[in-house]
Amino acid sequence: MKKKFAILLALLLTVATLLTACKEEEKASGDKKDGELEPYEITWYTIGTPQKDVDKVFEEVSKYTKEKINATVKLKQIDWGDYDQKMQVMIASGESFDIAYTAGGNYVLNAQKGAFKGLNDLLESHGKELKAALDPAFLEGAKIDGELYGIPSNKEVGQQSVYVFNKNLVDKYKMDEASIKSLEDLEPFLQTVKDNEPDFTPIATFKPYLPFDYVLEDEMPFAFPLDGDTDKVVNIFETDVMMDTLKTMHKYYKAGYIKADAATSTDPWPLEVENWFVRKEMYQPTAEFLWSRSAGYDVAVQPMHDPITFNNSVTGAIQAISATSKNPERAMMFLNLLNTDPYLRNLVDKGIEGTHYEELENGKIKDLPARVESYNMPSYSLGNHFILKLYENDPEDKWDQFKAFNDASSSAPTLGFYFDTTPVRTEIAAIANVSQEFAPALLTGSVDPEEYLPKANQKFKEAGLDKVLEEIQKQYDEWKKNNK
Repeated sequence: MKKKFAILLALLLTVATLLTACKEEEKASGDKKDGELEPYEITWYTIGTPQKDVDKVFEEVSKYTKEKINATVKLKQIDWGDYDQKMQVMIASGESFDIAYTAGGNYVLNAQKGAFKGLNDLLESHGKELKAALDPAFLEGAKIDGELYGIPSNKEVGQQSVYVFNKNLVDKYKMDEASIKSLEDLEPFLQTVKDNEPDFTPIATFKPYLPFDYVLEDEMPFAFPLDGDTDKVVNIFETDVMMDTLKTMHKYYKAGYIKADAATSTDPWPLEVENWFVRKEMYQPTAEFLWSRSAGYDVAVQPMHDPITFNNSVTGAIQAISATSKNPERAMMFLNLLNTDPYLRNLVDKGIEGTHYEELENGKIKDLPARVESYNMPSYSLGNHFILKLYENDPEDKWDQFKAFNDASSSAPTLGFYFDTTPVRTEIAAIANVSQEFAPALLTGSVDPEEYLPKANQKFKEAGLDKVLEEIQKQYDEWKKNNK
């Protein structure tokens, strides 16, 4: 009897342990026994100048998301110049958060080192509507070795660098911005502004456009040319086009068209501060209307090149779920809702109707002063564009223009190729240090390229540049063979 009792007791303890484990699993997944969701607060980090009314808007967001997915949302904005560094510190420290904006090289590197959660399974289980709503090119193009690590903003798939001009000055001096076909063509316009407008800086600090498909960040030396031999990786700082471009930038710097502290300044040049003449931006159809609204005055746009689909353009604005999230299922449910629910998407983007914007009789909208002053959010970074309300000056066919723009975009040589830095991580770290030493000064025209480019290239070689070039070429050739 004692033996039977002991066996029975052991069985009861085993069952109790299993039940406890099941309850813990239910708790972890956010589901109660009856199918209701446990309350949860989603912490979301995003880029942009912190806005006064974020808390006010997200009180409304949380009311809605609590009803839909029993979750509240805490949005934390980090300013443009500080975002990447602060996020890296948070990731390195293992801080727990749910969602973060990321883009380009940072997305790839953080995904490869395990900072972001793989989303293939979560997209199937908690994001089916999202998957159906987004252009497949984004979801496929953002995969790294077959795994998706973030949800791209559904917008323009191609990338196009453009000059953006302050139209007040363009009109005042009767400038023909459409005549600008190269960096050199800017010179007479810049001189006019410098001679006549002491309160304006002719060039809002930018790095010049160069015809390369970058493997890592655009200040690192590795890229494939967009012209000529597009299958051979090069050191961009050894090319003729780099030397010629940097000579022009240095000429502009010496002429006073570029701020003296351009190499070290973190000034984001906010559009609403009217102290600049020309800047470089990435275009999307009708962006001039968006920029003009943000600025509070009109801007004019002139393309630098035809649209090109780069890895950076399909990964140009991504919401990633952190590997430290305590409830990745709920985070995906929120992203699913954000990208498919017009009410939530517009609330996050535009603010509160009647406070930050008003809806007109034709269904289009108009910003109120409170939006410009207190809730001027970076729309590109927040999610699916195709469910946003149109502004009063937006064309009715705005989203058709997006489709045409995407259809016209040509593919860059490395589209879909993501370099695995593991074999040369030490060399890349050393090269990054050299890049940080030289690139900001060179690319802003702050130093003479004829003197400093040879010094930079010598240091790049000493840091292991040739070994990295060889590894990139090897991986690219293998990728190309397998992805004809």
